[in-house]
Amino acid sequence: MPRERDYARHAKAWPFTEARALLKHVGGKTPEKGYVLFETGYGPSGLPHIGTFGEVARTSMVRRAFETLTDIPTRLFAFSDDMDGLRKVPDNIPNREMMTQHLGKPLTSIPDPFGSHESFGHHNNERLKSFLDDFAFDYQFQSATDCYKSGLFDATLLKVLERYDEVVEVIAPTLGAERRATYSPFLPLSAKTGKVLQAPVRERDVDAGSIVYEDEDGSKVATPVTGGHCKLQWKVDWAMRWTALGVDYEMSGKDLIDSVKLAGKICRILGGAPPVGFTYELFLDENGEKISKSRGNGLAVEEWLRYAPPESLALFMYGKPKAAKRLYFDVIPRTVDDYLNHLSQFPGLPDGKRLDSPLWHIHGGRPPQEDIHLGYGMLLNLASVCHTEDKAVLWHFITRYRPQATPARAPILDKLVEYAISYYQGFVKPAKKYRAATKDEAVALEDLARALRSLPRDAAAETIQSEVYEVGKRHPFADLKSWFRALYEILLGQSQGPRMGTFIALYGIDETIALIRRAVAGEDLGA
Repeated sequence: MPRERDYARHAKAWPFTEARALLKHVGGKTPEKGYVLFETGYGPSGLPHIGTFGEVARTSMVRRAFETLTDIPTRLFAFSDDMDGLRKVPDNIPNREMMTQHLGKPLTSIPDPFGSHESFGHHNNERLKSFLDDFAFDYQFQSATDCYKSGLFDATLLKVLERYDEVVEVIAPTLGAERRATYSPFLPLSAKTGKVLQAPVRERDVDAGSIVYEDEDGSKVATPVTGGHCKLQWKVDWAMRWTALGVDYEMSGKDLIDSVKLAGKICRILGGAPPVGFTYELFLDENGEKISKSRGNGLAVEEWLRYAPPESLALFMYGKPKAAKRLYFDVIPRTVDDYLNHLSQFPGLPDGKRLDSPLWHIHGGRPPQEDIHLGYGMLLNLASVCHTEDKAVLWHFITRYRPQATPARAPILDKLVEYAISYYQGFVKPAKKYRAATKDEAVALEDLARALRSLPRDAAAETIQSEVYEVGKRHPFADLKSWFRALYEILLGQSQGPRMGTFIALYGIDETIALIRRAVAGEDLGA
C-alpha cells in the first residue's frame, strides 16, 4: 500500500535498514536477470538445525521488507552444497560402517543410509525442504550437484580457470606453506574412486577448459573443469556462485567474516558484484560456549517447538541479531511472554509504528488477533501447582478467571496450555524443591490465609496483591522481596515466581488457602 511503503522508507527495524541498503545496491531498479536474488546456504552433511531456521527466517524478513519498499520482483534460493565430499560420518545416522566406505565422495553420490532416497545428499535435501515447508517459507531449492552438472556454472568456472593465478593470489596468504604449495581452487572428481580430490594441478589449458591433476595413485589425469567434473574449494565456490547466479543478498555468521571478504575479492575478479551482506552473531549454549552441530550442545528446533510456538522462535531470531545470545531451554518462557506482549500491543500501535514491531516481520504485517488473557509464565505456575498433564484441569481455572476464554474462542491460548504442560513436565517439575516454612514464615502464611478468607471470592488481582503486600509488611522479613521468595519456595517449590495477586486470582482464593494450610501442616506439596 502507498502509505505503508512511505512508512517503510523511514522504519527503524533492522530488516528495513537492510532492505534500503539492498535497494541502493541494485540501483533502485530491477536487475537484468529480472529479480533481486536472496540466498541462504545449507551444508547437507547433517540435518537442518536451528541455525538453518534462523538464517532463512531472518533473510525472509529482509525480503519482505524489501518487497514493501519496492515492486521489484524477488526470489529466495535455498542452496544446498550437496556436491561436497563427506569428511566425517555423522553420529546420528544408521549404517555408519557402510558410510565409512564412501568418505570423500560427494554427498549425492553416497547411498542413503536410511534407504529412502537416491543418495545421502538427496535424503538430507528432502529433509531441508520439508523443514522449510513446515514453516511456510517461500523459497526455491537449488542443488550444487544439479547446478554443476547441468552446465549452469560452466561459464563462471571457465572464468575461474582463466583468472586462476589471480584467484590463487587471494587465497594463498591464508594458507600454510605446505598447503600453499599444492593449492588449487579446483577439486576434481576422481574417475577411479568418485572422490572429491584435494589434488595438485600440474597443467591448465584455458582454451580447452581443462586441467591436468595428479591422482591419488600418482598418475596424471586430464579433466574438464565444467559439467560437474570438478567442483571448487568452498570460498572460491561461494564467490563463483554469487557471480553465476547474481546473488544480491546473503547473510552469514560472525565466524565467516574473513571468508566473506575473500569471496568478495574473488567475485570481483570473476566480473561479478558481491552481494549485500549481513553478519549475525552466533548462538551460545547455557555455559556461554558456541553452539556446534557436531557437539550437539544448545537447543534444537524440534526441542523449542515441543515447548513453544514457532512464532516465538522467530521472535528470538528477530531480536538483536548482531548480539550473541544464549540459546537454551530457559530462554523459552521469557521469549513466549515477549511474543504475547507484542501481540497484545500491536493493534494499538499507530500505523507508522507497526512496521517497527517484530510482529510485522514475523507475520508479514498481519499478526493474529486474540486476547490471550494469560502469560506463558503464569500458565507454567498454574501447571506447577496443579501437578497435571490434563489440559482440562488448567482450563477449569482459566475459564473461571476469564469466563469469556474458552479453547474454541482462544485457540492460541489453548495451544499455549499444551506447551506449558510440556515445559512443566520437562523442566519445572524435575527442578522443583519445596522447603518447609520457618516458625515466623508459618505465622505469616496463616496471616495471609486469614486475609484471603476475608476477601470476596471474585476479588480483583490488584486487591489480592495489596493484601499480600500488607501481610508481608506486618511480619519480620528483611524486605518484601524476602517475603515473596518465601512464598515461591514454600508454595511453588521454586526461587522465582509469578505476581502473587494474579496467580491467586487465577488459582482461586479457596484453593490458595488450602495450599497454605497444607504447607503450614508440613505436607509434601510436590506429591
